[in-house]
Amino acid sequence: MENVNDYIVDVFKKRYTCKGYDPEKKVSDKDFNTIMEIARLSPSSMGFEPWKFVLLRNKKVLDEIRPIAWGAQAAIDGASHIVLILSRNPKDMEPGSEYLEYIQNEIQNYPPEELAKRKERYKSFQKSDFDLNTERTLFDWISKQSYIPLANMLTVAAMLGIDSTPMEGFDREKLHEIFSKNGVYDPEHFKISTLIAFGYTNRTHREKTRRPMEEVFEVFE
Repeated sequence: MENVNDYIVDVFKKRYTCKGYDPEKKVSDKDFNTIMEIARLSPSSMGFEPWKFVLLRNKKVLDEIRPIAWGAQAAIDGASHIVLILSRNPKDMEPGSEYLEYIQNEIQNYPPEELAKRKERYKSFQKSDFDLNTERTLFDWISKQSYIPLANMLTVAAMLGIDSTPMEGFDREKLHEIFSKNGVYDPEHFKISTLIAFGYTNRTHREKTRRPMEEVFEVFE
């Protein structure tokens, strides 16, 4: 096997945002399940996992969002899989919410004395440290969490030789209305963060461009 450092860099050099997909080529169940397992295992602030992933297969719904989701049209027309990444609504992430009680008591299983300290720490973090005191600022912070699994999904897809597209090109409120009325998710608990597509390209993409290292990294001593 080649040097692992070189392999990692090479994967990132070759990864790009796919602009068009071959509808005849499909991602295998094994590869897709690996991508989703990595999404599930991704880190989040305090391990609260404020997200959900929905594989969009319903053609009626995809056709309905197509005119609004202008950044997803190429994916809708040919991608193998399109995944909706959702973020929890702010009320679910308020200290003491039913969702956080479930996560802390039934998933994380912290001993009572440590759990009490974590609850106080989270309350202080939200209300003072990060000043997440409005619905908008809290949702923006929650939505940021969902970009961690998004990045991991993009990376794993590239490692598997699968092309991908992260997508923000849509009217969020209009898509929220469409998804809600069609029962894609419960609007009481979730809202859209972003979309991501997987498949195999049908075109040649231009070479990756990035600023040189000295422009993006420095050491302060």
